[in-house]
Amino acid sequence: MTAPEIHYKGRYIGISERDNWEYATRTNASAVVVLVPVTEQGELVMVEQFRIPVQAAVIELPAGLVGDLDDPDEQLITAAQRELEEETGYRAGSLTQFLECPSSAGLTDETIVFYLAEDLRQTGPGGGDGSEDISVHRVLLDEADGWLVNMMQQGKMLDPKIYAALYWLRRRELGLDPLPLQAC
Repeated sequence: MTAPEIHYKGRYIGISERDNWEYATRTNASAVVVLVPVTEQGELVMVEQFRIPVQAAVIELPAGLVGDLDDPDEQLITAAQRELEEETGYRAGSLTQFLECPSSAGLTDETIVFYLAEDLRQTGPGGGDGSEDISVHRVLLDEADGWLVNMMQQGKMLDPKIYAALYWLRRRELGLDPLPLQAC
């Protein structure tokens, strides 16, 4: 495998090529953390925000970049807790890493790391930082499928990572180990 050739490097995204394959890279972060926050009442906490690239409101799991705040050595767990609190207003008493995977393997070298967030304590309203306009939704896990269909019928887009999280949560509910878990 050859070294990547950098075609473009912007503030946040770059374009590289390796072995005749062009792909996007993050220029300001080392990874992405995705939170799967579940309340004691059995609610999945999701967020909604308008996403400029798709020109639509998107229902998502809380997530964010690692190392994007002038701290290139930021730890995954630190970024996970920061993003959870910033976007949802919840702080987790327990964060368990359960999946690491590519976000879009044919398009980018970006990896995402999923954390199950439990023992949640509300510390504020959430809504993101000053540059974000995020709405927080708490949906009972038993009602998530219908709620998500309703959101699509209202014209909102759904991030597919929600379905990955629901899959692992259902496996856990059935007593099946999703993957080797790493509690933090």
